[in-house]
Amino acid sequence: MTIKTINTNETKGGSFLLSPTTPSSVFTPEDFTEEQKMIRQTVQEFILRDFTNVADRLEAGEHSLNRDLLKTLGDLGILGAHMPEKYGGMALDINTNTMIFELLGQTGAFSTTFGAHTGIGMLPILYYGTQEQKQKYLPSLISGDRVACYCLTEPGSGSDALAAKTRADLSPDGSHYILNGQKMWISNAGFADVFIVFAKIDGVDFTAFIVEKSMEGLNLGTEEKKLGIKGSSTRQVFFENLKVPAENLLGEKGKGHRIAFNVLNTGRYKIGPGVVGASKALTGVSASYAKNRIQFGQPISSFGAIQTKIAKQATGTFVAESAVYRTSGLIQDQVELLKKEGKSGAKAKLKAAKEFALESSILKVAATEVLDYIADECVQIHGGMGYSEETKAARAYRDARIAKIYEGTNEINRLLMIKLVFKRAIKGKLDFAPQAMAVQQELLTGNTASSSKSTEDEAIINFKKIALILLGSVGQLAMKGKINLKEEQELTMNMADILIYTYMAESALLRTQKHPSEIKQLMTQAYIQEATDLIRRSALEAIGIFVKPKHQESIILGVQSLLTYPLLNMRDIRRTIAKSIVDQELYAVQ
Repeated sequence: MTIKTINTNETKGGSFLLSPTTPSSVFTPEDFTEEQKMIRQTVQEFILRDFTNVADRLEAGEHSLNRDLLKTLGDLGILGAHMPEKYGGMALDINTNTMIFELLGQTGAFSTTFGAHTGIGMLPILYYGTQEQKQKYLPSLISGDRVACYCLTEPGSGSDALAAKTRADLSPDGSHYILNGQKMWISNAGFADVFIVFAKIDGVDFTAFIVEKSMEGLNLGTEEKKLGIKGSSTRQVFFENLKVPAENLLGEKGKGHRIAFNVLNTGRYKIGPGVVGASKALTGVSASYAKNRIQFGQPISSFGAIQTKIAKQATGTFVAESAVYRTSGLIQDQVELLKKEGKSGAKAKLKAAKEFALESSILKVAATEVLDYIADECVQIHGGMGYSEETKAARAYRDARIAKIYEGTNEINRLLMIKLVFKRAIKGKLDFAPQAMAVQQELLTGNTASSSKSTEDEAIINFKKIALILLGSVGQLAMKGKINLKEEQELTMNMADILIYTYMAESALLRTQKHPSEIKQLMTQAYIQEATDLIRRSALEAIGIFVKPKHQESIILGVQSLLTYPLLNMRDIRRTIAKSIVDQELYAVQ
């Protein structure tokens, strides 16, 4: 299969499947400018000086301290880092904002508070508000004088947001809407001033509104007793004949789904850097404890079982970090391209986030599952102490679990990935059919690899070929009405996993090729070996679902012929990776 090279500035979402990316074109953490490093230092100092001193009090339920922390970040300009200067923001680029989210990811529950305010709380107004709405609300939200929250989920509508029951009825004189209904799992609700609320006008038209806490008829439930992120405020919000001025309708009547889903594209992406920050911190905690915990006369970090855990923690973090900043660079490039075409900064960011919705879903799933593994093994490395509140492990374990649920569960995101791929294919934006046919022809001729053992580059190409085989075959069956993908969630998730492993592996390889080092090379090799096994399993499960037994042998042989990455000595690789991390007692990859 010949993979066509294209200009990176013209790259579209999902095109990683069809076209190679040159290492020089990707953005990596090693590419930070001096200005970005200064901002990084500012955020790090905030965490050490302001957050650390109140972390335990937040965990104990003093949620009002979140307002003080947000105000401090507002004074530093961080709350408006992604906002236009005319409203008091700093208008910093996507890569810098990605870095900010990554750093604050290590603050646990407060990162949820920060994300809810600056993301799903502020962005609906920036993207869809009138000039009057932007002027009225954004400056005070940017300064931290007011706090925002986002009210979408209801007892009967979670992933199925359009099943909402909250109702809005226009008053006879047309001056206001009367809201009645209930929202739940609302982050920041306990101290928020501005509520982005979704309701159905006349019970039909799904629409967004800007509601203020001072409006009569808004009532809050008690703080939820949560498994984790206890330092954040989470309450139910009730609307009882609340009168919201007609001018507070946000966007267009009946188009609230556009706001909900497009803003969630951005929110979904930002989870990636946030959990990478948490993963870095917990990998460091694990390494430090292992180095200083003595058993049988030696530190437990000298034991192979512990070294394997730490190496896998570090490798997962490295791969997720690489994919996060690769995607950040893609979105930034797209924003610049759109601005050159005349789009405003806000419209360019909105459209760019939508363009890379597939990659954002991949990041959300992959990075949160890395964090889930790291948090679990952090507790395990601590042993009995990991179960004690005296260490950081227990809190981090609880906090990590929510990441696989919010902004669309990982299951929903896996289903969404394949839906996006086929939707783009139908619209001609991601035409994978010709290359899928070319791969199928390769399988028929038996000419599937250039050598008996592939290099890392060849491994990635072969991963893509397997993805194309399945997408092409399933797509043909779907077009003929022989498969209904809505009813084939298991098959869909198998294909999504192949996309995930492919994108993550390629991201790590590109970063390593751009900024090579021994540790990066070893982590990349370790991940590709792991991805080879996982792709094999996912592909065979998919084949077992949609290929009739009498036709399975040939396609299985074809898939196997593409998975020729050489067997590595994972023991030695992981020992070397672990030693690097343990020696530093933190995640730091040179």
